Amino acid sequence: MTVIDANNLILGRMASTIAQRILNGEEIKVINAEKAIISGRKDTTFDRYKAYAARGSREFGPRFPRRPDQIIARTVRGMIPHTKTTGREAYNRLKVYVGVPPELSKEQAITLSDASITRLSTSNYTVLGDLSKRLGSKF
Repeated sequence: MTVIDANNLILGRMASTIAQRILNGEEIKVINAEKAIISGRKDTTFDRYKAYAARGSREFGPRFPRRPDQIIARTVRGMIPHTKTTGREAYNRLKVYVGVPPELSKEQAITLSDASITRLSTSNYTVLGDLSKRLGSKF
C-alpha cells in the first residue's frame, strides 16, 4: 500500500501516475485531496468545471462530482479502462481522502516529484479545495 500526499501536486500529472500504478496492481491511498492544484487561470478552470457539473441532473446523470476527493477519483477513472474488469479491479484499489484520516496519520506519505508544482511554468493555478467550494461543495 502506498500513501500519496496530494499537497501541491498537479492534478492531471498525479492522476496519470496513479492510474499507471493501480493498473499494475498497486493499492494507493491519496490524502489531502483538497490541496491538489489545477494549472490554468482560475476563471477558466471554474467555468469549465461548472459546465461539467451542470451537464446532468442528479437523478438521470451524468453526474460530475463537486468534492475534491471525488474529483480526483473521477479524474483517475477517466485514465483507466473502467468499463472492463481489469479497470474496475484497478479502480477499487484507489482510495482518496480529504485531509488525513486517523488510520493513515502514522503512515509515511510520499510525494510525486514528476507532478510537483515546481514543474509549472506559470503562477496561474487553482487549489482544488477552493474550486470545490466555489462549485458548492461542503467537504
